[in-house]
Amino acid sequence: MKAILTVILATIASVMVAMPAYAGDITAGKQVFDNNCATCHAGGSNAVVSSQTLKQEALESYLFNYGTDHNVEAIVYQVANGRGAMPSFQGRISNKAIADVAAYVKDQSENDWSD
Repeated sequence: MKAILTVILATIASVMVAMPAYAGDITAGKQVFDNNCATCHAGGSNAVVSSQTLKQEALESYLFNYGTDHNVEAIVYQVANGRGAMPSFQGRISNKAIADVAAYVKDQSENDWSD
């Protein structure tokens, strides 16, 4: 079990290292969100899996490595790689757009989606 966890964490770390780090632009992220995410996540909700919203409590509960310190890289990873019903956006939108939308989601979740 420990070996499997080590492999998983190493894989995640290598993917995160492979993506260049960008400081996300919240304003640009709103446009990316509106164009790519709002169909399923309008107002921070989730039209596909209703319990996995983009609200702060839900992100802290189910988003790997987000925690109470609100690690924006966890959102970047989720957007880039997808999981479950959420598709991967890596290769569909730029790494900068991924960083921007992650910054926007983090900001909105911390402000209860009061856009």
